[in-house]
Order: sequence, then structure tokens, then C-alpha cells
Amino acid sequence: MSIKTFKRMEKKSLLTDRQYEELTKRMEPYMEYDQYCPDGSSYSIYNIYYDTDDYRLIRTSLTKPYYKEKLRLRSYELPDSPESPVFLEMKKKVGGVVTKRRASLSLAEADVFLSHHESPKDTAYLDGQVLHEISYFMERHPLSPAASISYERVAYFGKTDPDLRITFDFHILSLDLRADSDIPRELLAPGTCLMEIKLVGTAPLWLAEAFSSLHIRSASFSKYGAMYKQSLLDKRQPITA
Repeated sequence: MSIKTFKRMEKKSLLTDRQYEELTKRMEPYMEYDQYCPDGSSYSIYNIYYDTDDYRLIRTSLTKPYYKEKLRLRSYELPDSPESPVFLEMKKKVGGVVTKRRASLSLAEADVFLSHHESPKDTAYLDGQVLHEISYFMERHPLSPAASISYERVAYFGKTDPDLRITFDFHILSLDLRADSDIPRELLAPGTCLMEIKLVGTAPLWLAEAFSSLHIRSASFSKYGAMYKQSLLDKRQPITA
């Protein structure tokens, strides 16, 4: 998971358990599990999303602008020491095309960078370029942790087209880091998963045919956006005895 930068299209859909089971059967001739899903097992993803005090980034994102950007800290296991590996990611979307750049850091290095904009010594060239871009972004947008979101992912790559990637996210748990509660909330309805198709160019015919026969439709779903909207609803709820 050391990808530093890429550009691609991303499409999302919410699937029922039945749609998931049927679609993965049809994918077998064309797709294979990625290296982090041995025997089809899922792996964990943990994210911290950063935003301004007035949630400017997610409020702008939810209006579906032509251009939007976000910053998150990602890990693939719960960090348990200052040396735990993490990734600081800058993600941009321009006219439907997604570009993601990430820098590999230790948790301690990420804390120092996010607090003081100080890059680690002996930073690799590409990591340094990404951190420079993130530092400039943070100068324009004073940011602090806003949301914690974790989930289990099963990922596939195309057997003949490695640029085609399909992921399925389950048990998406969110926590508003600026609220009093420390109880995570499930963002998906029971029996539902979030599918993301990530590709360069157009989807293959077999995939389009599978979507049509299984009645799979594109959906607009942002994990951080869903948490933010739910937090707004919570704040509007009347206080009862």
C-alpha cells in the first residue's frame, strides 16, 4: 500500500448482500483479490479526517463543486506506538477525476508535521513533494481532526487490466471527534456495503452488463459527509427528560 500518487475515475454504489454475492460471482473470470486480501479476507482501514473549525471542507464537498480537496491520515492497523506506520493523504477531485497523493510517515512524524509543518529529516523525495503540497494546503486552511472513520475492505484488481480496481467496504464506523460522545456509529444500513469502482478510462462491457442485470445504480456517498450530516441532525434533536 505504498502508492504515492495516481489519477483515476471513481464511481460508488450501495449494494445489498444479495447484489454483492451475485456481483462477486460474475467478477471471478475477470478480477482477482489484491495481495492484502488472502483467500478473500478483508483488511481494516482507519482514517482521521481534518477540517476547519467551521467544517468548510466538507460543507464545500457536499455542494458537489467542480473542484474539491480533503486531507486525511490513514493507517491499516490501529497505531499503538509513535513508530507505527501511517499515511498522510491529500485527495483532490476535479471534474470527476480523482487524484490522490500520499506520504509515508511514522505516527510521531505525522504528529509533528500536522502540528508544526515540519517534515522529517531524510524524507524521501516523493514524500517531501507531497508534504510540501499538504503544508501549503494547511496554510490556506487551518485544520484540526474532525472525524474518525474505520471499516473493513475487500479489494479486487483486474486480471488483465490492473488499472481496474473494485473495493467493497463493510461495517463503516464513524466518530465525530468534536462531539461529546465516544461511541462510534455505523453509517450503513444493515445488509448493505459500499462499492467503489476505480478505473482509468471506461468500464468493461461485462461489468456494465452485470450492473444492468443486478439493478446496481451509482450513488453519491461520502463517508465523512454522511457522518457530518448525521452530526447536524443530532444537534437539532430536542432534549427530552
